[in-house]
Amino acid sequence: MNAMTGAPAAAEEVERLVARYDGRVPRYTSYPTAPHFTPAIGSEVYRRWLAELPPETPLSLYLHVPFCDRLCLYCGCNTSVVRLETSHRLYADLLLREIDAVADVIGRRAAVSHVHWGGGTPTSLPGDCLIAIMDRLKARFAFAPDAEIAIELDPTSLPDDRRDALGPMGVTRISLGVQDLEPSVQRAIGRMQSYEETERCAEAARALGVASLNLDLIYGLPLQTEDGVARTARRALGLGADRVAVFGYAHVPWMKRHQALIPEEQLPGPAERYAQLNAIHRVLTEEGGYVPIGLDHYARPSDAMAKAAAARNLKRCFQGYTTDDAPALIGFGASSIGSLPQGYVQNATTAAAWEKEIEAGRLAVVRGIAVDADDRLRRDVIERIMCDLDIDLEAVAAAHGADPAPLTQAAAEGLPKFVEDGLASWDGRRIVVSERGRPFVRSVAALFDAYLARASDKPRHSRAV
Repeated sequence: MNAMTGAPAAAEEVERLVARYDGRVPRYTSYPTAPHFTPAIGSEVYRRWLAELPPETPLSLYLHVPFCDRLCLYCGCNTSVVRLETSHRLYADLLLREIDAVADVIGRRAAVSHVHWGGGTPTSLPGDCLIAIMDRLKARFAFAPDAEIAIELDPTSLPDDRRDALGPMGVTRISLGVQDLEPSVQRAIGRMQSYEETERCAEAARALGVASLNLDLIYGLPLQTEDGVARTARRALGLGADRVAVFGYAHVPWMKRHQALIPEEQLPGPAERYAQLNAIHRVLTEEGGYVPIGLDHYARPSDAMAKAAAARNLKRCFQGYTTDDAPALIGFGASSIGSLPQGYVQNATTAAAWEKEIEAGRLAVVRGIAVDADDRLRRDVIERIMCDLDIDLEAVAAAHGADPAPLTQAAAEGLPKFVEDGLASWDGRRIVVSERGRPFVRSVAALFDAYLARASDKPRHSRAV
């Protein structure tokens, strides 16, 4: 059975669909996507954009910590193995300086609705540093009473002082990387992590007052099987997570050289990846009662993300799907990306380069892209497809005061094959991606990516499935 449709799916049909639609397309956590950022947008442009933020604009804040205690072979994040406490404390001190510099440019205690700590491993920083950074943020910005403060944790690397810092930091949501619980897969990716370690981490966070729990699972890893990922998903249900993110492993050794240590012959093929995704979907929805959200998230029906999806208020950002609707995202730390009404910015990507910029008294932005009216229109179209799997192109164009013709032409040219295979419907103005088409929604969204269509040397993205 095909769990995403409830209908029988012959192996030959799966092979055909995957071969037809499993191209390399962006994940669309932004539009335009990061490969199109250029050095034309630097520190001074960022300074101007910050100063131009309207006084009433609420902000979302992202802090990137690019350090880990170990390097997992599958990892696509911007991180490196650094264990020296002196390096961690220097990084924390410079984060404080960057926070002050950005707040000074904004010129007021701007409202904040959401904070996300990512990495790497944010808790590689000492506990007192984590608390000091949060205290500085609260001193320089006006946090909403219900502001969400989320942090990513590695259950195998959470010393007591980091764990105990979660309460004083005011953390409301934690995200635990589970990935896979099969020992053979864990050995293949260099990440040994028992269920018991993960369970203890979740219980400790809850005891400190953290109300919400996210889990990350991955399919498409070396040595994974359909039965194995189903076992992992079934065991993960016992952790009682509010949300589960299910990501397809992106094998991009030309970008992440350590991934070359994974033998490609151990990786499941496209049809096997599809079957693994389907198996996880079946466990989470049929056995766990989770609601599927967009491309790759699942949530309890009572969770804010499920409610936002039902109300068509879901958003997509660099952290994936979110309920945060702040119109501006400010990034702190090496490689962090910010989103402002005028466009996107990214800090220097390596810790050393970022530190050099901060120590020189400069804002650390080194690349980005300004968005125009067409970018904003297409960004809304792509976001709604990714979030709702349903869009009225003429209505979105009207909201932007734009001619819908370029959008409807792109749909008319690209959608027929999706319609033919039952992946989507199209009536001349409205697109609805079917449950059968959910795994291929990135490929539907890509029809409206003007940069992808005109690039002579297309960036090498991850597989659609």
